[in-house]
Amino acid sequence: MSDIDTYKQQGFGNSTGFGARPALLIVDLQVAFTDPQHLGGGNILAALNNTKSLLAVARQCGIPVAHSRNVFDSVDASVWCVKVKSLKDLTETAPASQIVEQVAPVPGECIVRKTKPSAFFETPLADWLHQKNVDTVIVAGCTTSGCVRASVVDCISHNFRTVVARDGVGDRALGPHEASLFDMAQKYADVLSCAEIAAHLRGALPG
Repeated sequence: MSDIDTYKQQGFGNSTGFGARPALLIVDLQVAFTDPQHLGGGNILAALNNTKSLLAVARQCGIPVAHSRNVFDSVDASVWCVKVKSLKDLTETAPASQIVEQVAPVPGECIVRKTKPSAFFETPLADWLHQKNVDTVIVAGCTTSGCVRASVVDCISHNFRTVVARDGVGDRALGPHEASLFDMAQKYADVLSCAEIAAHLRGALPG
């Protein structure tokens, strides 16, 4: 029996689908994570290009958009910064910590400053989504095996339907990227291409 057959036999991998009120969450598309010489690499730049297109559709459709960014000033340095020392480069004003121009937030979009892998942990993100009556969160960004996966697990833990943009998430290593997509698809989220997500959003527009 193959791995996927085992999961299916045990009841994993079902689709939760889209609800009535989706939002887009873009995780950590910061300068540092899109620079292969700093914290980037792998397929992150390809994910950025696809996310840029998906963001344009989300804005056209008028759905809520949230962005997360890692920021570590002196009081925020944590055990995570011990494990990954270069995170301490991401101070509030450092160029490396800024969200890249291609997906830069516009007025009205939520920007979550975080110091842990998940965009939900000790941030106002869940409250903001509830205020917008969101029931489905589309997740893009990086890295697939790190902050994307952590955010996805917390997203479903907050009882949001969760959709991961397969080609809108990226990682500096393709092995963890693929393994994380498989795991999330079985346990925590629907995994769809940016084109499939965009088609749904356009089709869900009233009129």
